[in-house]
Amino acid sequence: MRSLSIVSLWLASPMLAFPQLAAHAAENAQREEQIVVTATRFPEPLEEVLAPVVVIDRSTIERTASSDAAELLRFHAGVELGRNGGPGQTTAVFLRGAESNHTLIMIDGVRINPGTIGLAALQNISPDLIERIEIVKGPRSALYGSDAIGGVINVITRRGAHNGWTAELGYGDYDTRRASLTGGVQAGKTDLDFGLSWLDSDGFPTRSLDNTDRGFENLNASAQLRRGIGRADFALRYWRAEGTTEYSDFYLTPVDQDFETSTAAAELRWPAARAVATLRFSHMEDRIEQNQSDDFLRTRRDSVDLQLDGPAGGLHALSGGLLLAREHAASESLGQGLQVDTDTLSLFLQDRISSAAHHALVAVGYTGHETAGSALTWNLEYGFALREWLTLYALAGTGFRAPDATDRYGYGGNPDLEPERSRSVEAGLRLRRTERHSFRIAAFENDIRDLIEFVTLSYDPFLGQNRNLAEARIRGIEAGYEYRQPGWRLTVEAVLQDPENLETGEELFRRARESLTLTAVRRLGPVELGLDLLATGSRKDFGFPEPVTLDSYVLANLNATWRIGPRLELSGRIENLLDEDYELAHTYNTPGRGLYLSFRYTPAAGAGTAGLTDRGEPRQPAQRPYSRGIHGQPTAEELAWVTD
Repeated sequence: MRSLSIVSLWLASPMLAFPQLAAHAAENAQREEQIVVTATRFPEPLEEVLAPVVVIDRSTIERTASSDAAELLRFHAGVELGRNGGPGQTTAVFLRGAESNHTLIMIDGVRINPGTIGLAALQNISPDLIERIEIVKGPRSALYGSDAIGGVINVITRRGAHNGWTAELGYGDYDTRRASLTGGVQAGKTDLDFGLSWLDSDGFPTRSLDNTDRGFENLNASAQLRRGIGRADFALRYWRAEGTTEYSDFYLTPVDQDFETSTAAAELRWPAARAVATLRFSHMEDRIEQNQSDDFLRTRRDSVDLQLDGPAGGLHALSGGLLLAREHAASESLGQGLQVDTDTLSLFLQDRISSAAHHALVAVGYTGHETAGSALTWNLEYGFALREWLTLYALAGTGFRAPDATDRYGYGGNPDLEPERSRSVEAGLRLRRTERHSFRIAAFENDIRDLIEFVTLSYDPFLGQNRNLAEARIRGIEAGYEYRQPGWRLTVEAVLQDPENLETGEELFRRARESLTLTAVRRLGPVELGLDLLATGSRKDFGFPEPVTLDSYVLANLNATWRIGPRLELSGRIENLLDEDYELAHTYNTPGRGLYLSFRYTPAAGAGTAGLTDRGEPRQPAQRPYSRGIHGQPTAEELAWVTD
């Protein structure tokens, strides 16, 4: 009750104190159009995409002052985290109740899910180098192949040549220090971007039974070269995260490990007849090395991706492509060595259909996996605009996850494992009667079969094997409301779901039956205030000898940004405002109430990075050329080029 009272008073005060300002702002409310690319691998206005999509833009990233990409996700409905302690600790994402390795994670369209343990290291991705994050809920294996059962998260890095230079210094609780520099230069049709971000924290004890602080050091770097060559575009991209994570092992012994994840890509886009062709070569590396032993995990993946997009407009808009990938996975753990090479081939064909009030999508994908065999997946989507302000839609699709190298050849490995498979359906409506108000509600069900689990065959000696045995079903209702006008925004999202293990009848671990998120942002001249709130129900988790129940909790973060002048901003965040004692994983600690401050300097006057111009008005996002496809937001000229 205390937390709800605080929230109610905070939300009510701006409208009560400034009724004339609110009324005037409502008369002039405008909603900027967002272009998203991850849902269909083609740039489309967010309002026209049928699949549920969440966009975390740059202004939100700066307002929340999160320390890593995982923290940016947690205040959105249907996105749950499991975290083994504090800064830099292993973090799992459960998207709409799916397993933690059922979400495809990409950096600028390059997949970073490792071939060993399946979990992409979101905790190592610095928000300082992120332009925006696109989250697509629901299966997308038809377009992206393996892992996209729960959905896709695409992290798009910053374009400093267009956004301007920014330098930032920050300090906060647990002796957390951070610094970043992003920017770029332009010369004719050539753009060069780069960014550096550094974070160092003494942290806190990772385990509830421990009293030893465990720290984290992380260095991120990114660079991009983009060049227009006639009507073609050429781009080189590079991103890297490296550092050291300290933690306490099962026996509470202090240990640490070095990590490194990097992506590199060369891409060429050119007009081909009435279509656009894209050819991309990419390389990904992921490495974890234990400093107290010879244990390690390594993945190296090389890919070539060809995509052809037909012209938009008219009744049909076709896209198709193929992806060839070769992955090398290696590990050493407790004397169990692993060296595995895996080849995959993925093909997809997609048709986006538009006719007056009718919109539809049909996509079919095929993936051939060297060991796990082949998988055929599909998506069917249909939307009908019953009124200009009311859309009804229905979605159906399938997904799969090929077993990784550890599943097949690690301890308990089984090379005969089949892919995990899913079938999902969703139906809902979206309503926007005015520019100020929008509402959406959807019912969904995701059935997942052939889940891989370890089966004990003998206790003396202890032996076991991975097998396709488990099944899960996640049913739920998701709703959201948004109120928006200049200087004021309120978003409320809620999920009621039943994540069930069909083999045992029990709840799936670390997934709550109900959760609610609230975001409120209020701008008063040069000051912007924000509140992010998450209320979630209890969850089951691993325990010995029986599963345990993690208590429900309410997490509230309060943040503020003060535009001191045209070039300087002061930002502050109070993490865990209510000082809630909660767990995201059994026996692992989470941060208490803490204060974090940072100064942000932008040499170019008027480029306020908290989303405000010099006059305190909302800043419109810069347009970014050479960015079609799954890498960024296209300009109006680019869209015209594709639709000609």
